[in-house]
Amino acid sequence: MLIVNAVLETPDTADFSLWPVAELAPYQFMALSGSMSPLQVGSALARLVDYNTHSGDDDRPLVDAGEAIGRLLETDKVVAPGGLRLHDTRTNVTVRPGCCCGLEDWREWLGVADGENPWLGHDPSPRLEHVDEAVQLWPDTVDAQETTPGQPIVMVMGDLLGILHTVQEDLQGFLSLTEQWATRHAPALAEDLAARLDEDMAISAPLRRTSGGP
Repeated sequence: MLIVNAVLETPDTADFSLWPVAELAPYQFMALSGSMSPLQVGSALARLVDYNTHSGDDDRPLVDAGEAIGRLLETDKVVAPGGLRLHDTRTNVTVRPGCCCGLEDWREWLGVADGENPWLGHDPSPRLEHVDEAVQLWPDTVDAQETTPGQPIVMVMGDLLGILHTVQEDLQGFLSLTEQWATRHAPALAEDLAARLDEDMAISAPLRRTSGGP
């Protein structure tokens, strides 16, 4: 069975005190969905704030959730370090996003049906190869152009759109929980935060192939 999750890099919260967060190992991946706990949602927001806001010489340290979310909303575009994680339960092979891969670009996977390759990041450097009516994915290779040893994950093209619809449903669930979280921690910005994440992470818009197909 192939399991595909939208994942976000976990934050380093050793010195974080703006709101409660889950105890997670830093710089791993957490799956985003509608089944997350409030602490996990808090961790996701902590990572987004940390990744997208940078204090300059004239900036005061963030003092509360409202200020942190407000600064996040001031960014040109919210970037979410992560992507899609694929796991084959039969072979126990997992393909994780590499460095510099962003979850906000998850819709690039729609182009796979048209022979395109989404950016999967580097170090690790996952590799994708089109084979007939499927794609094969390897977890890592030093050079993405080299033939990678080991067993790949196989995704049938006919399953792609259904997989991405499931990813979209998970992201919509996360978005709903995020608005609920913000209603408690930054109530004046709850609607703005949900709308901004929806837009920048391309969550709610209908799924369409890059070629214009259904």
